[in-house]
Amino acid sequence: MTPVDAILARLLALHPKRIDLSLDRVWRILDRLGHPERRIPPVIHVAGTNGKGSTIAFMRAILEAAGQRVHVYTSPNLVRLNERFRLGGTGALASDDEIADVLAECEAANGDAPITVFEIETAAAFVLFARNAADVTLLEVGLGGRLDATNVIERPLASVITPVSMDHMEYLGDTLAKIAAEKAGIIKRGVPVIVSPQADEALAPIERQADRLRAPLHVAGQQWSVMPERGRLVYQDEAGLLDLPSPRLFGRHQFDNAGAAIAALRA
Repeated sequence: MTPVDAILARLLALHPKRIDLSLDRVWRILDRLGHPERRIPPVIHVAGTNGKGSTIAFMRAILEAAGQRVHVYTSPNLVRLNERFRLGGTGALASDDEIADVLAECEAANGDAPITVFEIETAAAFVLFARNAADVTLLEVGLGGRLDATNVIERPLASVITPVSMDHMEYLGDTLAKIAAEKAGIIKRGVPVIVSPQADEALAPIERQADRLRAPLHVAGQQWSVMPERGRLVYQDEAGLLDLPSPRLFGRHQFDNAGAAIAALRA
């Protein structure tokens, strides 16, 4: 058993549930850690059901091509926990030793208080990102949005909501509108909101939340559009038209993901 595995095994014993949506435990540990989430590079926060990972990958590629250093926090991992933590500068995944050290620090700060593993991992990401220089942080919601452990960033650069569909209904609600309302919980007052193509039922609660918080909306098919054309990607918004190479990732939906990434970086 690796040091990381040993820490995770101990953490699993602290809470009877793997998923228990709440921000109380996250705020508690972040307070004990000195609020590292307030010291990380500016954040683009991404929620949604489908396409979060691809949209983040497109944003990272664009930013790094422009010479920016990018921290990335995503979930879940496919093979190793390291996949969730990518550090700006080198662009490399955090090492086993880095993850073990920061998890141990978070475990010590938490003590025996109930907390989920994802909440500890998210706190660990904030500690790592606060201690390593970068220009931008790309932060993926774990589940939902409103009560997700990542939803502690007071003023991100932008909020992105990728396509919403029926998922995790036992936690988020039994209708598309209820689920979309939970995703829209990441919207912050006055912060631009980039919205990928949505069903009308999902778009309505997103628009209501943005209107309530006076958050500028950038909705696919309204404020921006993207389409394949003669083997290229054509993106257009009020700032003009971009004629770009097609995404290497397969599928028409990847044009939408790339479009959302471009819209977020131009908002």
